[in-house]
Amino acid sequence: MIPSFILTDPVLIFGIIKFILLRKNLFIFLVLFCISLEIYSQELVNQYPVFKSGERITYNAVYNWHFIWLKAGIVEFSVNETEYFNEPAYHLIAAGVSIPSYDWLFKVRDYYQSYAQKENLTPLFFSRNTYEGGYQVNNRYKFNYKDSTIYTKTKNTNKAYSEDTLNIKKKTYDVISAVYLIRNIDFTQYSINDTIPIRVIIDNEIFDLYIRYLGKEIIKTHDKRKFHTIKFSALLVEGTIFKGGEDLFIWVTDDLNRIPVLVEAKILIGSIKATLDETENLKFPLSSEIKTK
Repeated sequence: MIPSFILTDPVLIFGIIKFILLRKNLFIFLVLFCISLEIYSQELVNQYPVFKSGERITYNAVYNWHFIWLKAGIVEFSVNETEYFNEPAYHLIAAGVSIPSYDWLFKVRDYYQSYAQKENLTPLFFSRNTYEGGYQVNNRYKFNYKDSTIYTKTKNTNKAYSEDTLNIKKKTYDVISAVYLIRNIDFTQYSINDTIPIRVIIDNEIFDLYIRYLGKEIIKTHDKRKFHTIKFSALLVEGTIFKGGEDLFIWVTDDLNRIPVLVEAKILIGSIKATLDETENLKFPLSSEIKTK
């Protein structure tokens, strides 16, 4: 039984969140495990791209245990058309911040950006500039496909600035370009319990990860919105920075937008969730939402 004082003390509750954030960045939960389709097949839907310039999506990061819901942060995704060294590109941005009233306890200021080719979302440049409870990370990746090399510049609180080169493995994406890529894959090609590989570069290492397709489900969010969704669980490769298991789940809209509605990570007490808050300038109607009369 959980002691009652834990359920009523917001400092202790947020301390649990802090522990989880220190071990597994909540923002990475959202951006990495929204990568919920087969990156290798590259089978794009006919409506590619399923997003348009000016799209913006925001999420609330919350701690949940039974009737307790504690909003801890906000995450926002945005996309705009641009050019990268005279090449047509999408500028993809994801930013996460802690609620100001909790900054004294655990301050989060995360900023990720990716420049990706318009025709297929192949990454051209990626940067990460994050601050989480005093721990800072600065990563820069430049993708050079002529010599099959990723030029990296990295620095964090525990590691001095360094420059390196990595060989580009087939179909390697940064976490932001991958999120937008997978929204354009045809979900109908998978059966329940299919495992689907994904390859991403994180903190100067390339990881082969995978997820499990779990079918379709109607869900209700904390603010009582209902959606038709497609559900996945994350299967993490043993021996990477993550532990193995299927303790993280993702629900994406069962419509052409393919946007995550809910991302849930189970922890020792309750769960950490990222829930859909607002959308702006979607390319298609949010037809998966079930409107109540």
